[in-house]
Amino acid sequence: MSGTGLRDLRLVVGVALAAALTWTLCQTLGMGSAAPYGVVIAAVLMRPDFLPWPKPALVLLPIVVTLGLGLGTFVKPLLEAPVVWQFAVVTAIAQCLGQALPDRLMLARNLLAVLAVLPLLGSNATWLSAWHQLLAILLGMLTATLVQAALRLPQDAPAKPNPAAPEKAEGPPVRNLAQRFADPFFWRKLAISTLALSIGMGVGAVTPKYLYFGVVLLLNDSLGATLLRVRDRMVGVSLGVLMPMLVFNTFSINALSVGLVMGGTTALLTGFGLQSHLRTALISSGVTYVGYGALTDWYVPHRWLDYLMGCGLALLVSLLVRPFSALQR
Repeated sequence: MSGTGLRDLRLVVGVALAAALTWTLCQTLGMGSAAPYGVVIAAVLMRPDFLPWPKPALVLLPIVVTLGLGLGTFVKPLLEAPVVWQFAVVTAIAQCLGQALPDRLMLARNLLAVLAVLPLLGSNATWLSAWHQLLAILLGMLTATLVQAALRLPQDAPAKPNPAAPEKAEGPPVRNLAQRFADPFFWRKLAISTLALSIGMGVGAVTPKYLYFGVVLLLNDSLGATLLRVRDRMVGVSLGVLMPMLVFNTFSINALSVGLVMGGTTALLTGFGLQSHLRTALISSGVTYVGYGALTDWYVPHRWLDYLMGCGLALLVSLLVRPFSALQR
């Protein structure tokens, strides 16, 4: 077996082990409802190159998770209003907090905006449930780190820098706080994201939250970048629901089937050379199978259609509201 094939096989085994162990730990500790959080984190933290994650990233993730879940849990009981109003307020706060972060933490902005609204989507949003979700994520991080370390081989060491290699081009200039909040594309995204849930309800989406996720995760400054994100996301979501559909109709939900779903999705993506879509597919598989369980058959088509509408909304906004092409730079 070639080196690439062996690494892909280790990745499949690692994702399956990390997901199954995290699910088992969550069930054993009485945190079954929070298991999807841990399983998804354990799966996406398995790096295909098996290199350890930078320590600042492992410290930042729990902080962002705590801030996001805490914001939604704190604000929800204070707003005696329809969910669309709660959603709009929490979204605006989360977007502003995320924009206050430096540009190098751009991924944390989207994660914060997604996590902050999750407590609004269920009827049992309490501090205890938020604590369980945080613990499940920490368990997933720990499990993925240990499994990845156990499967790491000597040839996975990072390549030594080549002193003869040309220097990397400088990135975009660093923006200060005032410049980040003066960005018109931030205000475009803020306005549309606060309205996304009500738009989804208005068009009859069964799971309108995916219109919001589509805007937050996919809407970019330029039309071309938004289109690329839409393509990548829909490929990942479409492939990510295949294994849950197959396994759900064959096995009951247990540690073995969870590992089979997450490992099977990894094998499917690596087998077709679609590693760039792997994390999106793993999130889709984990949320579908571990999160919805018995409702998998009902959930899959609605998730796909509503996410497609979210993609369409992001593209429509990018095209009609202050359209911008990267070629204009």
